[in-house]
Amino acid sequence: MKAGDLVDHIIKRSDGSQRFIIAVAGPPGAGKSTLSEQLAEMLKTRSIQSHIISMDGFHLENSILKRLGLLDRKGSPTTFDVPAFIQVMKRLAAYESDVAIPKFDRKKDISIERASIVSTQDKILIVEGNYLLLNDEQWVELQDIWDETVFINPGMDVLEKRLIDRWLSYGMDNESAQIRAFGNDIPNAKNVIENSLPANILIKY
Repeated sequence: MKAGDLVDHIIKRSDGSQRFIIAVAGPPGAGKSTLSEQLAEMLKTRSIQSHIISMDGFHLENSILKRLGLLDRKGSPTTFDVPAFIQVMKRLAAYESDVAIPKFDRKKDISIERASIVSTQDKILIVEGNYLLLNDEQWVELQDIWDETVFINPGMDVLEKRLIDRWLSYGMDNESAQIRAFGNDIPNAKNVIENSLPANILIKY
């Protein structure tokens, strides 16, 4: 399904709803952020207000991860504040007004608290993240929140190249980028692909 067709589907599904929440899930490097931004722009052209919420904003602080011995595994399921993420999503699903959400600054590798506000004018919420459909005791609680689910999986060959290129773009040499990708990102990608619940919509690009 192309982004334009997905927007048509979302508009049809959300007709009559005060709020409609879409989970855009998939492994790291799949293109979740890109698709989410495309959807938000297309919805804007249809005069529909939306808001993108990234699960990455709920990363635990690096100092905490270091103390827990998890800094090298940053991005894995155990390195997120899952209860806080679920609490915020429940508030949004309950149509609360002016809910503050964090954002993740990838270049600085930090979460910025209260970086954005979701208002009641934001009808469509596009939530993107690796583990939104993970079949795990903590994460599975989110399934009651999603009105629609999308899973992106371009395949491991594509993901490996993208994940290595991502670290190269941050100034790492090839060896360091390979170590970073194969040491953490690629195992996380395999976990997402193998252990996520089925989505209503599967995208392979």
